[in-house]
Amino acid sequence: MTDIEFKLNTGASIPALGLGTWQSGPGEVAKAVSHALSAGYRHIDCAYIYSNEDEVGQGLAEGFKSAQVKREDVFVTTKLWCTYHTRVEENLDQSLKSLGLDYVDLYLMHWPCPMNSKGNDPKFPKLPDGSRDLDKSWSHIQTYKEMEKLLKTGKAKAIGVCNYSLRYLEELLPQISVIPAVNQIENHPSLPQQEIVDYCKAKGVHITAYSPLGSFGSPLFKAEPVLEVAKKRSVSASTVLLSYHIARGSSVLAKSVTPSRIDDNRNLINLDAEDMKILNQYSQELAAKGELKRYVYPSFGVDFGFPDKS
Repeated sequence: MTDIEFKLNTGASIPALGLGTWQSGPGEVAKAVSHALSAGYRHIDCAYIYSNEDEVGQGLAEGFKSAQVKREDVFVTTKLWCTYHTRVEENLDQSLKSLGLDYVDLYLMHWPCPMNSKGNDPKFPKLPDGSRDLDKSWSHIQTYKEMEKLLKTGKAKAIGVCNYSLRYLEELLPQISVIPAVNQIENHPSLPQQEIVDYCKAKGVHITAYSPLGSFGSPLFKAEPVLEVAKKRSVSASTVLLSYHIARGSSVLAKSVTPSRIDDNRNLINLDAEDMKILNQYSQELAAKGELKRYVYPSFGVDFGFPDKS
């Protein structure tokens, strides 16, 4: 299962399982990335705002050497941060320098939320009242058009978006030349975001799922339907939750710095129709009760168009 890949609209392939690096701390992430490459991972996800790309770069270099993996065999994603929406290539250059790479396979807009690039903080500027200092003179559509220019530089093989709702996608797509290769979104049985998944599939935009275990503390490990499928298949809840995305045709990011867990996360299985029916029914029941759960939603003071938050 770990050798599964999905075809992007660029013609390139993205490995179904990726290593996530969000909140991977100093002294941990380099070893995690290196170990992941040695264990067979060929998809590494990172971002400028994670503030650990120097160590990710170290891990990549170590992995290329110790695992004898070629750069062209590893799919690397990084992301544009909000205070760089008017300086797209500058932010990419910073990431490339930290990562020790000449190019990334995928460059994503982290959030469709331009922030003041000249504010009181280079990453999280605030106004005097404590609210986020947004750049209201600039739009996410302008940002994406700047990202399109990167493709001619060779520094990014593909471009895409993160955290795009159906409303934002419908705003973006009619006004651009290059359809996003990927929309990376929070996705799990308690937040299936089916309307986004279906729309992206119809438009040829691949979904990558983050926080597949429900974010902090892996709360979905205790969900009864997940445990039911895990017991039936004699696997862990983690295996069920990661495999769920492969069955949906999405790639998925598994975040860990623990070697044994990095190894275990590779043990994906083919969930059958009955398994998916159980998990999908759980999602439908949560939706009917108004209990869908989004774990990642920053306090930017912006309506990103998600039904559960609008």
